[in-house]
Amino acid sequence: MITIGSRGSMLALWQANHIQGLLHARGIEARIEVIHTTGDKITDVSLSKLGAQTSTKGLFTKELEDALLDRRIDIAVHSLKDMPTEIPEGLELVAVPERDDPYDAIIGSTLEDLPIGASVGTSALRRQAQLKALRPDLDIQSIRGNLDTRLRKLDEGQYQAIVLACAGLRRLGWAGRIAERFEESRICPAVGQGALAIEARQGDNAAGILTHQPTLHAVTAERACLREFGGGCQIPMGAFAKVQNGMIDLQSVVASPDGERIIRFRASGHDPVLVGKTVADGLMRQGAREVLG
Repeated sequence: MITIGSRGSMLALWQANHIQGLLHARGIEARIEVIHTTGDKITDVSLSKLGAQTSTKGLFTKELEDALLDRRIDIAVHSLKDMPTEIPEGLELVAVPERDDPYDAIIGSTLEDLPIGASVGTSALRRQAQLKALRPDLDIQSIRGNLDTRLRKLDEGQYQAIVLACAGLRRLGWAGRIAERFEESRICPAVGQGALAIEARQGDNAAGILTHQPTLHAVTAERACLREFGGGCQIPMGAFAKVQNGMIDLQSVVASPDGERIIRFRASGHDPVLVGKTVADGLMRQGAREVLG
């Protein structure tokens, strides 16, 4: 019997139960232990400000990693987009199952149908910047809380629309609420979006059997690109890779928070780390560090 560590939100528990089911199907029994993270405890501050105010980059991972190191749990299940590229000593990413829908979605209205000055809720600078580039007139407002909480705030009229990840909506049975789905050419997804990550102590790779190799190669390229910019997951940057016949195609976007400057770069290759670094270099040559600064 192994112990799975998970955040306590409805979506996190769905993800933990999903991994528990995959392990069970392979003859490995597991139980779930709920761990509350910094990002769960502080819900009245935007993610970008919270990241700047705290010493940890892993707002939704640090407490789970502490539990791993303390041997209170055996594996931790994360949304990969929440994981910084720097993993604490003694731990490693042991499995990445097959990715779900990686894209962002708007709920409440299509982007085109929103009136001028409409209020749109999102917690991510990446989404804010790319929305502003598409619709500079929008009133982009911070929204925090679990998926169900954000949908309730929309239904109460606090926002005219909100932007969320398709994967979470699909996993909890709310895909029918999607008004519009954004391909990467319009809003580039967060690094690792739609993928789950299983973290464990180094050398303890029993969950490695759950890895989906094309997904692993794609997210490795995305995370290699992000790593060149410092490895945090709250900067206004998106990266998305597709893998076909062993070839990795990665495109990335860096945007100023006001959406006035958008930098894009794309590269392909067989080595995910090299592809990621190539794209990061291309972005930097166009001034990405100055935009992020």
